[in-house]
Amino acid sequence: MRALSFHWQRQSQLSDDSMQSLLMNLLRGVASLQVAAAHLRAEIYPGVRELDEPGLAYMALAFFTGFAHQAVMVFFLISGWLVGGSLLNKIGQPRALRSYAIDRATRLWTVLVPTFFIMIGIGLFTGAATLEPAGFGAAGEYSAGTFIGNVLGLQTIVVERFGGNYPLWSLANETWYYIQFPLLLLIFTGRGLLQQAACAALLALSFAYLPYVMNLYFGIWLLGAAFSRIRVDSNFGARMFLLAVAMGVSVYYRINGLNDDILPESFGQDLICTLPVVVLLAAMNTPIGPSVFLQRVGTFGKWLSEFSFTLYVLHVPVIDLIQHIGRTQFGREELDPASATDFAIYFAMLAILMGTGYLSYLLFERNTYRVRRLAKGLLLPNAAKPSTPIIFSAD
Repeated sequence: MRALSFHWQRQSQLSDDSMQSLLMNLLRGVASLQVAAAHLRAEIYPGVRELDEPGLAYMALAFFTGFAHQAVMVFFLISGWLVGGSLLNKIGQPRALRSYAIDRATRLWTVLVPTFFIMIGIGLFTGAATLEPAGFGAAGEYSAGTFIGNVLGLQTIVVERFGGNYPLWSLANETWYYIQFPLLLLIFTGRGLLQQAACAALLALSFAYLPYVMNLYFGIWLLGAAFSRIRVDSNFGARMFLLAVAMGVSVYYRINGLNDDILPESFGQDLICTLPVVVLLAAMNTPIGPSVFLQRVGTFGKWLSEFSFTLYVLHVPVIDLIQHIGRTQFGREELDPASATDFAIYFAMLAILMGTGYLSYLLFERNTYRVRRLAKGLLLPNAAKPSTPIIFSAD
């Protein structure tokens, strides 16, 4: 058998007891933790380039918390695999698109709407938001228009990111990819030329309306959707090689690449980084087996991935709250990169971010399926009991 052989499959074969699911859960959870750790470090520590002698410990911290850009690419890739792959499984079935729309809306809004109200509470406490009309009625970070615009995925396109929560930019990408993908599918699978032409026109209109870089990065999302249909047969050595390549190119572009934003110039590097990851995922189509260690890793990865979406959208407001408390109660909002005590404070803060994210998950995100069942009961009467698709955590 060749080291790597690629096979097309009509249905996604992802199962809970596979190494594929284990790796996917672990990647989602660690990616979200990486983003939170990177933003926390950037907010409460000075940049490495601002220091004359940063010290080895701080340089190591800065390096290992510097993969937030690559982490977001992992979100796009896995989102395409799970969300796109799920729709590919169901396209053509009765009410598939209406069910898909409810799935996507409930997935986003069950987390975003409560998070935005938490952000308003934090903003009122810190003074960033006010109850005056200028705070909620007029244009601004906390306005009603900005709230609604962010719920609809219009941040960075029409409105600002709500409450200055800068990671929300990627949720605009996700929202539009959720819309563009079914339009793309219906061009080929729609009922009749009229429907196909209408979907082609709507897709072209979305490409014309959205920022170029947002459309460009739809390619990363589509890569994940495509590989949900590809099984890669491989041996252990080939999988280890793919893992080494994925880690190697990520480290290379962490040091030498464009990591501050998604740009047309950064698309090539991000495609190079995601290709070995998606091939590795497709090659991990084996059962976890009886290994106690792997089962424990799988349990941890699943736990971390369950609240990764909430952690992603909530951590910046909590950082703002921590900084406000530090400024008002302790007279400081930055940590000393040369202090071992401040290193301990940093990791304590990171634990607070995880704890608040998990608590919010228990209150809201964990109830996504209940909200979804209720919505389908109201909007899809007499429909068959919906299945429980694998859903994406952001992103």
